[in-house]
Amino acid sequence: MKNKNLNQAKKVKNDEFYTQLKDIENECQHYIEQFKDQWIYLPCDTEESNFWKYFVDHFNEFKLKRLTATHINLDGTPSYRLDYDGSEVIKTVLKGNGGFNTPEGIALIQEADIIVTNPPFSLFREFIALLMQYDKKFLILGNMNAITYKEVFPLIKDNKIWAGCKCFGGGMDMIQPEETFDKSKTTSFSINEKGEIIKNIMGVIWFTNLDHKKRHEPLDLYKKYNPEEFPKYDNYDAIEVSKVCEIPEDYDGVMGVPITFLDKYCPEQFELIWTTDRGGDGMMEDLKILPFDKSWDSAWINGQKVYKRIFIKRK
Repeated sequence: MKNKNLNQAKKVKNDEFYTQLKDIENECQHYIEQFKDQWIYLPCDTEESNFWKYFVDHFNEFKLKRLTATHINLDGTPSYRLDYDGSEVIKTVLKGNGGFNTPEGIALIQEADIIVTNPPFSLFREFIALLMQYDKKFLILGNMNAITYKEVFPLIKDNKIWAGCKCFGGGMDMIQPEETFDKSKTTSFSINEKGEIIKNIMGVIWFTNLDHKKRHEPLDLYKKYNPEEFPKYDNYDAIEVSKVCEIPEDYDGVMGVPITFLDKYCPEQFELIWTTDRGGDGMMEDLKILPFDKSWDSAWINGQKVYKRIFIKRK
């Protein structure tokens, strides 16, 4: 393995948290019909993974066509793949280390129907790029800050990616590998009945392009617009809406909302304009108020910077 790949593997190890079975069950139940007759590929999973256990247990119930899993060997030695057809598991040694970005991993991404996994968050951009390149259906976990990545937000705007069904609030309780756990640096954790270390990871959400009922449910709007409650930004021709639940029902202009809006985003109800990150990437020039001598990568109110916002309009 080249030094670059070794460094990447170490980074993967340090940001790896495993998903609990209950969280996989709670999300996957919304896509059972879409799993039917599909080849599911888990590119970051061993036979100990809860993703693997979940789909093996439900293989026949979901009427899956095939189930495959691979995982990376951090020391660079050849890894293996698992294949299940509903009756037996076949284990095959790979030529490479099992990384999703190796020739063998890319070939499986191309061949499979739906990709499901919890990829290392540090490699999220690269992982999404592969899924888009090969036009794959997927259900994956990621940090909600990925919403405003320059590689991700355009896909969200174009309705090529959206949030899964899990609510954004509260993060997700995940399993931390024992080898990366440092009790002296961790103030909050628990041990489950299996003896696994459970740590709450804030901002973890599901990303998918599998349709689900929730994303077509319009947000119930009840607030009326008034300029005192919804002030205009210093640098953008838009109003500040600090709480998604308080989007005014009678305002037709541009509004800035927290990125948690994506959890309530109904494409039939709202238009996504762009994000304030990186000054709007040149996509919000007509909304900029000049002159302005501060950073454009945030919205400002009365000289105070506001945390990253998504700009939207009601349809």
